[in-house]
Amino acid sequence: MVAALAPIYPALAPAAGRGTGAGAGDANDGMPIPAVETAVRAFLATLVGKAPRTEATYRSSLRRFAEFLEEEGLPPASLPTDALTATSLERFHAWLVRGYGRDRRATTTTYMAGARAFIAFLDRRRLLASDTSSEQMRGHLREVVGKASYKTPRIDRGLPLVVLAAEHAELPPSGPDHERERLELQRDRAILHTLFTTGMRREELSRLNREDVDDGWSSQALITGKGDKERVVFFSEEGLLAVRAYLQARTDRYAPLFLRHDRRRGPATGSGDNLRLSPWGIWHVVKRYAAIAGVDASPHDFRHAKASTLLNRGAKLSEVQDILGHASPETTKKIYAHYETAHLRDAFERFSATVDEAAAEVRERRR
Repeated sequence: MVAALAPIYPALAPAAGRGTGAGAGDANDGMPIPAVETAVRAFLATLVGKAPRTEATYRSSLRRFAEFLEEEGLPPASLPTDALTATSLERFHAWLVRGYGRDRRATTTTYMAGARAFIAFLDRRRLLASDTSSEQMRGHLREVVGKASYKTPRIDRGLPLVVLAAEHAELPPSGPDHERERLELQRDRAILHTLFTTGMRREELSRLNREDVDDGWSSQALITGKGDKERVVFFSEEGLLAVRAYLQARTDRYAPLFLRHDRRRGPATGSGDNLRLSPWGIWHVVKRYAAIAGVDASPHDFRHAKASTLLNRGAKLSEVQDILGHASPETTKKIYAHYETAHLRDAFERFSATVDEAAAEVRERRR
């Protein structure tokens, strides 16, 4: 059935080998790796021989899987299937448990069945990354099922080193022979500083225009985030310095704040929006410097780190909610509030009473 769909989904035709890695752009004998959303449609088309109830269940399951990816900052419409990692099923399971609770284990199990079937389909079609398999993903899942189901984000404490890896990289010499490399490094520095200081989602970062930050002179920007909700994001001075350095190095006045400079999309059209760096391009920037720094990091980790830093230094949940653009304070509380306990220990020490102190209060009330 999948082979028959090859004219519609050419990347799903049988392949001699796996893809060349997330974001590589070419795999399966030169065919591009499909986005998750495209692969889901092809997978669902193979279910015509299944019972109607199974098909309906799998559709519902994969809608939840798409929602999970969106919340992780990985839109299924643009995320290549070989960008799914060995822990994707594990993280999806934790997301389901957070949403439905442990008392609805049957619901979680049903949704996981559809996701596992989809991952197995991708593995058979060799559409996962070369170092990832469905068995590996199920193995990670088995390690957490039946244990504590919610895992608070674990952020590598070396995350600032990712920013410094770009800062310490040697800037190529001036001149037309090195123009692209110079621009890309200065752009990458600005991207990493912006992620670190604002806690923005990578889709939000990709949509930024230079006028939003007044060419790097405005310490705040009004952006439209998830759910078309507007919010203000704040920039540090070092972040603005990096943005200004990048924009001053450019000789154009194109609207997008961050451009791709390899020109594979052809000459600029209109405001240059066709040259805008995609969310997937931002993911690659982070991964490139994370590898240099020896740190396990993704763009969304900067968001987690920003939230936990703010909370642990005394920010209120409502303040962090507004900074990150969460629809509900419950989202902030579930994901971030107990990531670190240092601030809780401080509150415990300041407001707890010793036995003698508590007894004295009792005696005072009885007088």
